[in-house]
Amino acid sequence: MFGMTQRFLMLLFLVMAFASAAQADAAEDLRSYVDEKTQKMVAQLNQERGLYESDPEAFYASMDASLEEFVDFRRIAARVMGRYARQTTPEQRDEFVAKFKRSLFDSYAQALVNTEDFSIEVNEAVINPRDEDRASVQMEVITASGNRYPVTYSMYKSGEGVWLMENVIVEGVNIGLAFRDRFAQEMEQNRGQVDVVIDDWGDAVKSLNLEEEVDKS
Repeated sequence: MFGMTQRFLMLLFLVMAFASAAQADAAEDLRSYVDEKTQKMVAQLNQERGLYESDPEAFYASMDASLEEFVDFRRIAARVMGRYARQTTPEQRDEFVAKFKRSLFDSYAQALVNTEDFSIEVNEAVINPRDEDRASVQMEVITASGNRYPVTYSMYKSGEGVWLMENVIVEGVNIGLAFRDRFAQEMEQNRGQVDVVIDDWGDAVKSLNLEEEVDKS
């Protein structure tokens, strides 16, 4: 017969096993979700490569509508502003979100549509053991020549229970942190004039050589 201690340990083991299985299921559901969204984005990008040259505004609107379902641009922009966000008005924050999104498209869309064919493999999702509403998703961008580049999405679960991307790490380079450092530099150089920094954000992003940052990592 099991004693009290043995029965307690057996119950604890069963609870932990069920919890571990539930978390594994949640991680696989998240991996599948991210894979679906990512493959849809790649397919859309390949389909609309020519649209970028002929009608960049239409290309921007199409990709923006697609990414809004998956990327929390407002949350990312707020983190890029960092401590300076407290100095801004709601109108300034709205303007920066719009500028931030547009700067990403203007700076990187050309590189994406002109690059060689590529695919993305979504390999694994890991739920944060200390916070089930946080997770990371590991993937690889694979070029036509066979080169592989590791990418990690940082994800969080919204109040509506939807997983959204809040940051990206490319070959060890935290992109959100790189943008935040750039925003802080611009604020210092412009003596805290946030309107100037927001207006010139597109140029600031263009001057931020992320490829160089990746090579240094």
